Amino acid sequence: MNDDLKKYIRNVKDFPKPGIMFRDITTILKDPVAMQLTFEKLFEAAKELKIDKVVGIESRGFIFGALLAQKLNAGFVPVRKPGKLPGETLTETYELEYGKDSIQIHTDAISPGDKVLLHDDLLGTGGTARAAINLINKLGGKVVQASFIVELSFLNGREKIKETPIVCLVDYPTED
Repeated sequence: MNDDLKKYIRNVKDFPKPGIMFRDITTILKDPVAMQLTFEKLFEAAKELKIDKVVGIESRGFIFGALLAQKLNAGFVPVRKPGKLPGETLTETYELEYGKDSIQIHTDAISPGDKVLLHDDLLGTGGTARAAINLINKLGGKVVQASFIVELSFLNGREKIKETPIVCLVDYPTED
């Protein structure tokens, strides 16, 4: 974990609803030093993996996911909310604390045997990451690493994706 990055993350109390402490990475993005440091740490963790595709989860996963794809000489694949991708898609529905949600991927985005790096800004309960891994697996890809900037380890999201090597740069072990 990299506590030096923690100082760049803004804590927003009661967002998006009362009782939630939101960990905002836009403060990393506005600072070129923090953004470069974040990118370098994510790249270092993946550079030897011979990645074919980087899958970024909507929407903050697109930012570093696309940069990583370019630097790793890999394709970039967006995973989005339903109705946002124009081609034929696969859908995966997953449980939230207060309901259900779904994500989609283009059916031609991953080829069988592709080595995939999954990237998102935050690992919380692990539901979105689990759904994305399921989609990648259905298309024949192999997730060789999942990377996140922030982990809320008190939510135990790692348990939902424990078969996947995980890289997280900053951990918040409690809700505060």
